[in-house]
Amino acid sequence: MKQFIIACLLCLYCIESSGQIKERSRPAEWDKLVEGARFVDRFEPLPAGIITSNTWGADAVCSRIVSNGLEDKEHSYWGGNILKDEQGKYNLFVCGWPENSAKGHMFWPNSTVYHAVSNNSIGPYQIADTIGKGHNPEAFRLTDGRFVVYVIGGYYIANNMTGPWEYRKFEFDTRDRKIIEGLSNLSFAQRQDGSYLMVCRGGGIWISRTGISPYQQITDKRVYPPVAGEFEDPVIWRDHLQYHLIVNDWLGRIAFYMRSKDGIHWVTDPGEAYTPNIVTHEDGQKEGWFKYERIKILQDAQGRAIQANFAVIDTLKLEDLPNDQHSSKNISIPLNPGLLLTMLDAEPIESNSKTIRIRINAETNFNPQKEVDIKSLRFGASSEVNYGRGCRAIKKENEGEHLVVTFDAEGHGITADEFAPKLIGKTKKGKLLFGYAKLPYRSYEEPIVSARKPRIFITESGIMGDIEVENYGIEIAEESVLSLYLFNKKEKQLLTTITIPSLKPYQRIVIPFDSKHKLVCDKQYDMIIEIATPNAKKSSFQFLYKIP
Repeated sequence: MKQFIIACLLCLYCIESSGQIKERSRPAEWDKLVEGARFVDRFEPLPAGIITSNTWGADAVCSRIVSNGLEDKEHSYWGGNILKDEQGKYNLFVCGWPENSAKGHMFWPNSTVYHAVSNNSIGPYQIADTIGKGHNPEAFRLTDGRFVVYVIGGYYIANNMTGPWEYRKFEFDTRDRKIIEGLSNLSFAQRQDGSYLMVCRGGGIWISRTGISPYQQITDKRVYPPVAGEFEDPVIWRDHLQYHLIVNDWLGRIAFYMRSKDGIHWVTDPGEAYTPNIVTHEDGQKEGWFKYERIKILQDAQGRAIQANFAVIDTLKLEDLPNDQHSSKNISIPLNPGLLLTMLDAEPIESNSKTIRIRINAETNFNPQKEVDIKSLRFGASSEVNYGRGCRAIKKENEGEHLVVTFDAEGHGITADEFAPKLIGKTKKGKLLFGYAKLPYRSYEEPIVSARKPRIFITESGIMGDIEVENYGIEIAEESVLSLYLFNKKEKQLLTTITIPSLKPYQRIVIPFDSKHKLVCDKQYDMIIEIATPNAKKSSFQFLYKIP
């Protein structure tokens, strides 16, 4: 598996560096997006730091802030994310290799994972210790307090950030599903109950009850946008409201931003998640890095994204040779975290709703009563607000330090599937404001009832068998209905319908069934399982089955 992953990645590196970049056109609708619609609008200028030209780098980056992130002349660095500790220090888990390695950048398969520390999130970071061999690390903390540093092919675990670190291998249960493009470049998000949801490079979603217990594959198709693309570098995180995912089409050079209520079903927001010109100084100077990869997210106490870290390189990877002027580093870019919003209407928002009341919560260094430009605000479904439409503010009032805004509900665009309506606006000084609101009448801890392939046997009267199902959600699943279909030329033929009793989180059950439909031994059938669970999205699993 390890050799296969490395071979595939080397192939991608060679394709990319040979200049095979496919120009993909952006949807025409993106031209109509307002500021705040795209994730890329959230990137902010780098804080002031040490600027020097006496360092490595192509002309476009030779004058830069070298105190940002992690860099030095002796090593090339790549990937890595940050965890804040109880002492208020920031811990970057990053990989790297000697800059003078004979293969230059292509020495990356022999990367070492380092633990670097800084007194602030931006940097500079200093290497504190070495964890072990590995590439593309991502660190997270388990509910029992231990720390995990994932690397391609395995992970390190320790009781604290200073080690000692033990290397282990994850276990993966595909649950009869095809692994989507291999298990590399994994990214993890902790769920409300302390379990972990993981996305692999190919866009498959997996769940582990503890973060190190076996990962169970839930989806049978990639969750990425339904567009042509060669996707890599997924990063996933969850805040106080929803899941977020960014993935990059490396061939087309378009990064996409997605959101989800449950981590299984996703919507794609329009516009680029990031672009090659996102590194800007406070005075407007830009750092023209050639390539950005391995985006990772630093979160605040509410889970909001407050900083992005990238691996950046100043030239084509194959042109980064030993003892030359080229190299790579880890860079820190602050993000606009968005507002903390509270919806004050307990009743569902309908097409005939007259008003919508939203509280914009005060925070440290943010006074909404003094700073918000009320006339600029728009609120409603993202599909409306991202294009400058949505509800307009008609009234404001103070509530302690907070600001309550009443919107005319006309044009809100909020449907029954909406889980996070959006606000976009400006401060009185013209700074971007945005935020998402939780709907008080919507459940955000849905059950996730999922099935394996059935076992089917031929009988005199038809077929019989059983199906194993499990609730991977963190909420009790009410009685569900499972339908098993034959699928042929886009037509479904119902074989049987099964009632699934109520299931507690992570409860597994095997349910027998029978049917009078006649099937043939040793013939391969295309089948679909659909499960309808109250208060949850209908799930679907398509597979091939050969009756023994």
